[in-house]
This record gives sequence, C-alpha cells and structure tokens, in this order.
Amino acid sequence: MEEDIDTRKINNSFLRDHSYATEADIISTVEFNHTGELLATGDKGGRVVIFQREQESKNQVHRRGEYNVYSTFQSHEPEFDYLKSLEIEEKINKIRWLPQQNAAYFLLSTNDKTVKLWKVSERDKRPEGYNLKDEEGRLRDPATITSLRVPVLRPMDLMVEAAPRRVFANAHTYHINSISVNSDYETYMSADDLRINLWNFEITNQSFSILSWGGAMRLVQISLPGGCCFVLFFFCPAVFEEPEDPSNRSFFSEIISSISDVKFSHSGRYIMTRDYLTVKVWDLNMENRPIETYQVHDYLRSKLCSLYENDCIFDKFECVWNGSDSVIMTGSYNNFFRMFDRNTKRDVTLEASRENSKPRAILKPRKVCVGGKRRKDEISVDSLDFSKKILHTAWHPSENIIAVAATNNLYIFQDKVN
Repeated sequence: MEEDIDTRKINNSFLRDHSYATEADIISTVEFNHTGELLATGDKGGRVVIFQREQESKNQVHRRGEYNVYSTFQSHEPEFDYLKSLEIEEKINKIRWLPQQNAAYFLLSTNDKTVKLWKVSERDKRPEGYNLKDEEGRLRDPATITSLRVPVLRPMDLMVEAAPRRVFANAHTYHINSISVNSDYETYMSADDLRINLWNFEITNQSFSILSWGGAMRLVQISLPGGCCFVLFFFCPAVFEEPEDPSNRSFFSEIISSISDVKFSHSGRYIMTRDYLTVKVWDLNMENRPIETYQVHDYLRSKLCSLYENDCIFDKFECVWNGSDSVIMTGSYNNFFRMFDRNTKRDVTLEASRENSKPRAILKPRKVCVGGKRRKDEISVDSLDFSKKILHTAWHPSENIIAVAATNNLYIFQDKVN
C-alpha cells in the first residue's frame, strides 16, 4: 500500500468466455483453505471448483504461486419444496474449509436450505487381482474360481475424488446466508436472517437453534455442557450500533446502513463490518461507535435513487482482512475493488478485467471523477458499469495473494515477484 502499489500484478486468472457464460456461471463465493494452498469457488449453478497452488520450482520461477484447477464437482442440485410450493436454487452461498487432519481435505458448502460436508481426496493406485471379480469389475462364477489370488495395488494416473460425507437439511425456514466452523472442529453454525443453528458434524438430523431479531450487531456467549463455550454474533437492538445523524436521514438510510458482511480480525480484537457505502472497524471493547470508517464509493451517494430502481442498492458486498489485519479489501462496481491500509491510511482502487488479465500484467490505480473536468486516467461516475460488480473476495491467510470474483471470472493477484 505504499507508493509502489501499482507493482501488484496478475498471477493467474480463471476466465470463462463471455459469449458462453450463463447465469449459472456467476461466482457466488470464494474461500482459501487454512494454508492458502487451495482455493475454492462456488457458483450459481451449484458447482464447486477447487484450485491448487503449484509448488515452487527452481526451473520455473515464473510459475511461482500459480493456481490451477484441482477438482470440480456438482455440490447442489435444484430442488422443489412441494409443501411450500417453493423452488430451491442450487446456488452455492458459502464455502468453509475444515483444517486438514490427514491426506484428505474437507469442506462445507451450502445453498439456501442444505449444508453438505465434502471429502476431497487423491487416488493414484488401483487394486487388481480380485478373487470374486474379473478385471472389468464383473462378478465371476464361484464355480470357476480354483485358486486364490492376493490383490495388489498398481500405479494409475492421479485422480481427485469429491464425495459427500454428511448432508444437513430441513433446519432453516429462511435462506441460509452464512456458515462457520467452530474452533473445536467438531461443530459448526449455519445462519439465516432470523435463526442460527449449531450443528455437530456427526449428527445430521438435529441442531441447537438460536433465534435472533432485526437491528444492529450483538455478541453473545453460549456455554454448553462439557465446558464448551461459543461466542456468536448476530443482529439485535442497540449493540455495536453507531448513532445516526438525524440531519442526514433519508428514505435510503436504513437500506444503506444494513450490514452485508461481518469478519473477525485474526487477532480476535476487532470486528469489520461492510454496509453499502462504507467499511467500519469496531473494537470489541467499544460498542457505541467504530474506531475506523472507510468510504468505499461515497460518490454513489448522489445516485441512490437510480440504484434503488435497478435493485443495485441491495447488493451484498463482502470484506476481508489481510493476514496481519493491517489492510482491508472490499469490492465495488465496474469491476473495481478497494484496499485500505490501516497504518498509513492510504487507499487504492484497482480493476479486475479481461483487458489486464495477461500473466505478469501490472495493475494501475483507477480513479473515479465525480464532476468537473475529467483527467485522462479517470473514469466518470456516470460511466460506471453497475452490472460488473465485485461482491466476493478472499485473501491468502499468510501471503499477499488475493482472489477476486468478477461476475463469472476469477482473478488471482499477488505482489510483484522479483
């Protein structure tokens, strides 16, 4: 975030041809695993695509850190609730990784109603020499078996398999908007607009429910038998709420102040919230006002009426911390995304687009002109494309590598590698 911020370069990108892109191709969530070696995306078609980072090679320095497709599988299918006459979309709302315990990887994925636990594993050997089956896998006639064979494992091309291990369904009346794995790695939470459910990974037909209600953000601590303790945050009145200036109140005040994303800092001391126009950082010890407020695209304040008419005002932007909690990133329109350095108070606007998607391409800061004479490198606020929006981003847990979902394309950026 210093003066050489434009040295940030494209490391890799996963682009789909616009002429063949459909609504199902739009990326709806992005998530690094705990080591940053894997990156998962979910889309509106119910698919999960996992990217794996290439190992560093002395012979291929220019390929350092590139992410390639590792596995693709269909996580959710469209369903229909006949009791409520409700169509359930296959769109993946959230993905959460579990810490790796063995050679396999585990992740949670959810659509509006159903959470699934997936196991992703590798297989590079196949068994041969069955006694009851032939080499084609067909059952043999026991009368023809005259001797016993010892099965052996033969090498084969690497195959990545994704298998569902648990399905957690029928527990939410409203649409699931978030899931979170607890620190015991035995339980997780799923939340809709009015309910938070606490699940055990081994129990699929029962959960502990917590009802919440509209308003501001609140922290709640729950103690369970056995000494387990969980800290939850949800929405309820008069906690972690900044008083509104009555002179600035308008028809859109409640809409633009609605929180679309909440993230705990890695240190656990701060909470970051994103509303329509701003990102705010809250200290857990001070709930009456945020300690930092960053304007994401304040130039849209004069266009709230038209944004309301085209429903853009209801877009839910996410926000993320970098690994040291010193930089904040969030998305905007026109495929712009913003970064705010908490130490220097500098900020930058960058663009993810097909025009600058060549490997090693340098990203240059972009500026939006509100009025008056426009400079050569600026774009007018009236020229912004509101159909191109960056809602979902992710930051590598320890390195300056970011993933940005721009509609149906995924861009992966990292600091310039010398």
